[in-house]
Amino acid sequence: MLSGGGETRGRRAASVSCVQIEAVETVDADELVALYGSVGWSAYAADPESLAMAIARSTYVVTARHDGELIGLARGLSDDVAIFYLQDVLVHPEWQQQGVGRALLTACLERFAHVRQKVLLTDDEERQHRFYESMGYRDTRGITPPGLHAFVQIRGMGPDTDGATS
Repeated sequence: MLSGGGETRGRRAASVSCVQIEAVETVDADELVALYGSVGWSAYAADPESLAMAIARSTYVVTARHDGELIGLARGLSDDVAIFYLQDVLVHPEWQQQGVGRALLTACLERFAHVRQKVLLTDDEERQHRFYESMGYRDTRGITPPGLHAFVQIRGMGPDTDGATS
């Protein structure tokens, strides 16, 4: 359960004390589409079958619910030894800035505390940078001594037909 004070986006933060954080195996597809759509992640919301499959195939999924309503979710993939990859952390806009995302990410980090590397990709937004840094993540550009780099291939982006970026 979470607690908080003040008021944010039309919901009383006192209601946050009623938020249930729970690791789950499955999530209803309609709930997923509604949550992903609420944060503007339309690529996910436009393909409910693939979204449900991605959730089902994730190593770890944790949800946040208020009065039974899905208000947040985090998921990741791991070999449970060397690496945990945080794929999604999302919170319905009416519940953002109230500790829900922090609770979801904390659940993930606690579950994989024994894993050496915890990795994520995120948008280039200052608010997200501050959040992840406050949770112990570091931008690879700032790690010293230098020598650590991150690389990514994203289908449909980049000059190559296979979507690899250079």
